[in-house]
Amino acid sequence: MKITLDIEDNRFDAFLTYIKTLDYVTINKEGVIPQWQQDEVNRRLQMINDGEMKTRSWKEAKEEIFKK
Repeated sequence: MKITLDIEDNRFDAFLTYIKTLDYVTINKEGVIPQWQQDEVNRRLQMINDGEMKTRSWKEAKEEIFKK
């Protein structure tokens, strides 16, 4: 089972130290998406919505990328 917890920054280290003592818990840190990358995605979505940028299906893109 996986769960997501929101923990106050000032208590995170203590919490992490405690749960590491539990033999039935594993810890996997998820990567954080940098703000510049989030901004770029939002910019491109806005361009698509405004008709300034076109999209294509994955099938079309895949065919172009993996042409034989």
